[in-house]
Amino acid sequence: MNFRKGLTDEVELNLTPLIDVVFLLLIFFMVTTTFDRDAKIKINLPTTTNASHEAQKNTLELLIDNKGNYFVDGREVLNNQPETLFRAMSQALDERGKNPPLIISADSNSNYQSVVTAMDIAGRLGLTNFSMATSQSKKTK
Repeated sequence: MNFRKGLTDEVELNLTPLIDVVFLLLIFFMVTTTFDRDAKIKINLPTTTNASHEAQKNTLELLIDNKGNYFVDGREVLNNQPETLFRAMSQALDERGKNPPLIISADSNSNYQSVVTAMDIAGRLGLTNFSMATSQSKKTK
């Protein structure tokens, strides 16, 4: 009997599909990564010993600078009149949907009346979930 010796195939590892998958994962993670959004308007936040900032999805951000100017999501409101702020905030709410969280970031030297006006307008618009942004105090007692 004539037995043939079995031919052994050389095992070859093709890395091309693995590299393709790694590049696709890299692109996926780059696209889905969220970055910290720093405000372009310079304000000095009041300090507290218990500051916690948790940005949520669809958060409406209202900034008040030291001169009492309002900024809704980084866009300056035309003037300091409550009616103008009401219109600007209601337009921003139309883009977001029903009752998004509101973060009021007021400069520590801003007029107290500006902050109260912003809180009053938030109440008139039916916003019940709002908070005041502060920064962590450097001194711990």
